[in-house]
Amino acid sequence: MRVAVGLSGGVDSSVAALLLQQDGHTVECMFMRNWRADADDPHCHAEQDRKDAVAVAGRLGLRFHLRDFSAEYLREVFRHFLDEYARGRTPNPDVLCNREIKFKVFLQAALALGAERIATGHYARVRETAQGFELLRGADRAKDQSYFLHQLGQYELSRTLFPLGAMHKPAVRALAREHALPTQAKKDSTGICFIGERDFRTFLAQYLPARPGAILDSAGRRVGEHPGSLYFTLGQRAGLGLGGVRGAGGGAWYVVGKDVAVNTLIVAQGDVARWLDARTLRALAPTWIAGHAPADVFTCQAQIRYRQPAQECHVEIDADGCRVRFARPQRAPAPGQSIVFYQDEVCLGGATIEASDAVFGGLIAPPPLRPEPAAMSSQQ
Repeated sequence: MRVAVGLSGGVDSSVAALLLQQDGHTVECMFMRNWRADADDPHCHAEQDRKDAVAVAGRLGLRFHLRDFSAEYLREVFRHFLDEYARGRTPNPDVLCNREIKFKVFLQAALALGAERIATGHYARVRETAQGFELLRGADRAKDQSYFLHQLGQYELSRTLFPLGAMHKPAVRALAREHALPTQAKKDSTGICFIGERDFRTFLAQYLPARPGAILDSAGRRVGEHPGSLYFTLGQRAGLGLGGVRGAGGGAWYVVGKDVAVNTLIVAQGDVARWLDARTLRALAPTWIAGHAPADVFTCQAQIRYRQPAQECHVEIDADGCRVRFARPQRAPAPGQSIVFYQDEVCLGGATIEASDAVFGGLIAPPPLRPEPAAMSSQQ
């Protein structure tokens, strides 16, 4: 079989290419340039990743292709990312990148080269049944990436191979060392690819300028000032700069809500569970691996963030999305993030969180709170 591997310049996709070659497939490699950075940008590692991908292809004797998908990425992924943050939401660009770039544009480019399948270094599995194709968790639960793949459908899964799905990361590293792959000791990439290791707020301010505003406590009292409400997410405690607030204890402050309309953050300290914990949430635009929901009403497990242990829940489907009730309270469901549904190891699909029954945390615009005049501020 002719297979095109998305070779990222990391160890996982390198070993994926090796395994496919060992299985007797005709393997070709494609490096996707998804982000156009300035030549002097020290935070973007795309050029080094390209060089590493070329080195791996050379080591394995595989044909190498480079494709520039940066225009598609800007249009389909990055603009959505900025629009969501401007609305006060917390998007997940990795989910959209998989749907729009790796399993759409890359798939189309691979098929145009004559490939029958594509392959990536994701830790996930595909299983074919009499009813169609299923997306399964990776065997290595610590690395499982099915959460980010939940918007794939039957067509994409029918054309995709995940060679690492049954492997654990230490074995992947060992195989890379055994075959002297140039990426054998390369550090795993983390975070959002186009931000890299730079300060998130500094990066975002290049596109969404800072607009300072009031920080209010849960009673509406002004306790400080923020550089821009859209730079903060629910449950966040770092970067608030709150200290010495008159009448407050020494405990940490957490973001428990945000009102983008009036550019305020709502914070609380101490036991913030009553502000952030939610039993029920509303999610929109669901997508299902099978092409349809399991039923109008069903029970399953779900995750509202990556690497969260699966949580038991009850799901009710309606015309616009679904209502999810959890068996236990969930901390800070963030509008814009994905909720992904599972039946044990099978990923059913997912949806985008819209709101929850947390007092402030689930609302994009909580009940209006107006900052006190500066002269009335309780901050020392």
